[in-house]
Amino acid sequence: MPEGPAAPPPAPGREPFGARLGRAMDAHGPLCVGIDPHPGLLDAWGLPRTAEGLRRFTLTVLEAAAGHAAAVKPQVALYESYGAAGFAVLEELLGRARSAGLLTVADAKRGDIGSTMEAYAAAWLGEDSPLAADAVTLSPYLGFESLRPALDLAARTGRGTFVLALTSNPEGRSVQHVGGRGSVARAVCSAAAAENDRALGDAAAGAGPRPALGPCGLVVGATVGDALAELGIDLAGVRGPLLAPGYGAQGARAEDLPAVFGPASGQVLATSSRAILARGPAVAALREAVERSAGELAAALG
Repeated sequence: MPEGPAAPPPAPGREPFGARLGRAMDAHGPLCVGIDPHPGLLDAWGLPRTAEGLRRFTLTVLEAAAGHAAAVKPQVALYESYGAAGFAVLEELLGRARSAGLLTVADAKRGDIGSTMEAYAAAWLGEDSPLAADAVTLSPYLGFESLRPALDLAARTGRGTFVLALTSNPEGRSVQHVGGRGSVARAVCSAAAAENDRALGDAAAGAGPRPALGPCGLVVGATVGDALAELGIDLAGVRGPLLAPGYGAQGARAEDLPAVFGPASGQVLATSSRAILARGPAVAALREAVERSAGELAAALG
């Protein structure tokens, strides 16, 4: 166990994020549906590139995913591009998902220092924020400890974080792999493991068949191949959820994931957006794609 105080208990009445996510994955399969309203998709769905088109797209995907996926992940940048009207749609999405019992991951990739990081944390994880999600993605490249306001607020509010570690884009290697077995990515994973050790203590198992999951997750691409072995990274030892982009349209298949993640396969929450969203705009067709993907992932990852 690392030195340092134990993580604070979550807000009264809310289970820790890891427990809620584990239960959702057991119930619906380890699938996170990316809600990525790219302009081209709005065109393909016959929707205008306006805030109303954005809203109709968003609520259609939400209707298809609720009760059939573990979580949804709105891509914040694609809402920001509509200004205040886009943020209003994002707020509506987060509120409706909460009412439907569907977990949300705000894909905001925030990272800064000091009071600015405190403000980002309050926006995405704070109890009184209209943008509060169940978890948020974070960038650690100003130093892992620069994320401290978000890490601590997530622990206090029973929410979670997903810190970029080994991303699915090819350019990520130029930073994340530097140092080989002393790589930046390995340092990020080790820091996340320390966070989860403080939160979980000696807990060995969750409520379902997967291990207990701490609040500090990582983003690790499903397309990283043998990078984990090359860099000497033990993801099972991180004890947190693993948000895995790259499944679906980026080329990774469900049956490929156990070879990538090995003993940490039970921690994986695979994300898919384009492969599912291309089936729209009919809710029934989208839901069928969600159910098929969730089933494939459950069979492959357990």
